[in-house]
Amino acid sequence: MSGGKSRRQALLARRLKEEAGRLGFEACGIAEARQLDEEARRLEAWLLRGRHASMGYMSAHFDKRIDPRKLVPEARSIISVLCSYWQPQTAAAGADIGRISRYAWGDDYHQVLKERLYALYHWLETEIGQISGRAFVDSAPVMDKAWAQRSGLGWIGKHTNLISRQLGSWFFIGELIVDVPLEADHPVEDHCGSCTRCIDACPTDAIYRPYAVDSNRCISYWTIEHRGDTIPDGIAGDLEGWIFGCDICQEVCPWNKFKKPTREDRFLPRPGVTDTPLGHWEEMDLKEFCRRFKGSAVRRAKFDGFKRNVRAALQDA
Repeated sequence: MSGGKSRRQALLARRLKEEAGRLGFEACGIAEARQLDEEARRLEAWLLRGRHASMGYMSAHFDKRIDPRKLVPEARSIISVLCSYWQPQTAAAGADIGRISRYAWGDDYHQVLKERLYALYHWLETEIGQISGRAFVDSAPVMDKAWAQRSGLGWIGKHTNLISRQLGSWFFIGELIVDVPLEADHPVEDHCGSCTRCIDACPTDAIYRPYAVDSNRCISYWTIEHRGDTIPDGIAGDLEGWIFGCDICQEVCPWNKFKKPTREDRFLPRPGVTDTPLGHWEEMDLKEFCRRFKGSAVRRAKFDGFKRNVRAALQDA
């Protein structure tokens, strides 16, 4: 690559990151679009052992999941962004309170991040002319944590979440896959060290070894993805009040002392989401569920699944 072309790619990458910050992203990094060989081997082994439980979509489109050029032909760069969703508010304490994962306290993040990613895409196109690419927010076969790691935004911790030295882990990840060559960033080293707080704190032993989670044991899987009528006794007895998702492994992570409050009002908690007793959630009907969780990620569990979670949590209370 000529020196002039390299300088232009570096300048464009720097200006892109500045624009990402102006749009409200806390961080932005870039990786070269290429096949994820090492990640592909780990994913295949994880799937073969059935660690994905009933999430069949995790094994679908395997070729696209490991090679972004299958999603965007001629892809050259993966632009990863981080958007904080941490709010200073704390959830009410007590065994009778239904606990909802912090990421779902406000509006659904998919639409919020997509809006910003489209704006970033439009900026890039305005700068250099027509481009080809797509925006992704946790809704397609894209290994978002792997790309964020490769773009230098953090490392994948022992709980399998991405951790940033500047932000902790309370953030959403989004990507633009584009056919634009940009100067790529370098991965950062793992800073988990000898810490095992996330492993020790998991009540269901879902983190069966460092850097590996078994969905069959994970509270988030059972309270969000599972579509059955009941939750197994081995899980239900350790819900600790969680009725949608689980934040335990992030709550105990020492790197989250660097968390930053969200700048997005739509991520702030809706009324009652942090302090509603399980008994009230049990009495809630479909109409109230739809009203309270319109435009919320909680809708993913569906009404029957949410009520199932509440019943299980009440038995555990």
